[in-house]
Amino acid sequence: MAMAESFRVAVPHAIGGAAPLSAPIRTLGGLTMGTTWSVRLVGSEATAQSIYRAVRIALDRVVAQMSAWVPHSDLSRFNRAPCGEWRTLPVEFGHVVDAGLRIAEESGGACDPAIGKLVDLWGFGAEPRQSSALPSPDRVAGILATSGRQYLAFDRTTRKLKRTTPASIDVNGIAKGFAVDLAMAAVRRHGCDHALVEIGGELKGCGVKPDGSPWWTAIDRPASDIAPDVGAPLLVALHGLAIATSGCERSFAHDGRRYSHTIDPRTGWPIANGMVTATVLHASCMEADAYATALMVLGPDDGLAFATERNLPAVMLFRARPDGPIRERLSPALKALLE
Repeated sequence: MAMAESFRVAVPHAIGGAAPLSAPIRTLGGLTMGTTWSVRLVGSEATAQSIYRAVRIALDRVVAQMSAWVPHSDLSRFNRAPCGEWRTLPVEFGHVVDAGLRIAEESGGACDPAIGKLVDLWGFGAEPRQSSALPSPDRVAGILATSGRQYLAFDRTTRKLKRTTPASIDVNGIAKGFAVDLAMAAVRRHGCDHALVEIGGELKGCGVKPDGSPWWTAIDRPASDIAPDVGAPLLVALHGLAIATSGCERSFAHDGRRYSHTIDPRTGWPIANGMVTATVLHASCMEADAYATALMVLGPDDGLAFATERNLPAVMLFRARPDGPIRERLSPALKALLE
């Protein structure tokens, strides 16, 4: 297999269910959530058109419920509501908040959906940065004191949510992954069992291509500056799997230092732990998205321990020192897919 000569190949232990050889791969796509989306599917033209409409509806629903850039979204309205007021969330938004709060607890607060004001303070939210200067430590500490999951109350049975401080919700670290899951559900609901969904670099695959091969994707990593002992790039077969990567692609420079868009909810400051990217494989793209963010915050040591404890297939790229080469850590669950 020529592919194996230039890639390390991660494959689920069971791949089966060849698509009809007579059906072509059709490609759909568009814009959503400030990025692009695409669906590659094996099926008829009529099926593709039905799926296109269904995916558009699903993605528009995510934006209408969870976008901080839409003033009348359910998220924006919750963030404007008085403290102490219970708000009933739509089904999808409630599902995302529930998962975000659960993973926040699992990760010791490394991933937290209630740090919207901190995200805005650092200029990475819907509100633009107000100054080229850094926020003062006192300002960060003041907002941190009223931010975080501990100031939210959520009843998952009724989907009612309230906050006890002015903490605001930001689900950017999980909503895109959820949108991938929702789009894939729309694809499957229309009878298509062989497809690849992608939104802004996060993907989920089901089934196989017409020739029986899986939907392959390479795990993101820089093209250079890789330490000599790091292996070849990783290629993953997305057969019943989703993949999400969190990185430092959005950042700003100040006094010769770059500040990541990933905020540590425990300190209120951008991470400075050497992490470059964290990639997670999971059956749920929403969960892969959230866990990838948590690993970025936890860093290479605690992140590896966290991924190992939860049996998460994960790849972490990091620099041991600012001017050093990029190194790699693979979780045991990811290594098992290479065997």
